[in-house]
Amino acid sequence: MGRTCANLKAIVAAISLSVIPSLSSVVAAQTAAPVNLSSLGEDALLERLRDADPNDAAALERELQAVWSSSGSPSMDLLLRRGRDAMERQDWAAAIEHLTALTDHAPQFAEGWSERARAFFNAERYGPAVADLEQALALNPNDYNAIFALGQVFEFFGDAKRAYAAYERAKAIHPNHEEVTKAMDRLSVEVEGRAL
Repeated sequence: MGRTCANLKAIVAAISLSVIPSLSSVVAAQTAAPVNLSSLGEDALLERLRDADPNDAAALERELQAVWSSSGSPSMDLLLRRGRDAMERQDWAAAIEHLTALTDHAPQFAEGWSERARAFFNAERYGPAVADLEQALALNPNDYNAIFALGQVFEFFGDAKRAYAAYERAKAIHPNHEEVTKAMDRLSVEVEGRAL
């Protein structure tokens, strides 16, 4: 177990050196007038999300998740839905099976990698979870949920500074993400210290 933890810590450290710095190019902001969200593309949705109030952010997040969850293939979308349904039932083996079929047949579909990472993590298969997060973020560096998940992995392995850095990146993309805010609040004293 000790050797496995050491190997996973090395994997997590290596990923943090390659993934976290490359995410800095993701951050940009611009204000726009209200429009029909379903007519906006991914870039416009992300721009609006950065400046949105909490009520508008929820709608923008739903739209982004819909964009990111659409593979363009009904059969691949079915595999994603089956994987998510299995995760809802906490049937991690079935979820991994469906999502592995998805990543095998649609390797450029970032959401498949991200969801399989979640299934692997819940199945306590941390090495594959980290590898899938790396692939998901290589395909979609704007996926604040995958960045948040990477932060959770860092935090799980006791690397508060890298976890906090990942949470900061996720918050830069989605400032109203409640789980990110909670995680940052939880780690702020440990990472930033106490005010005198």
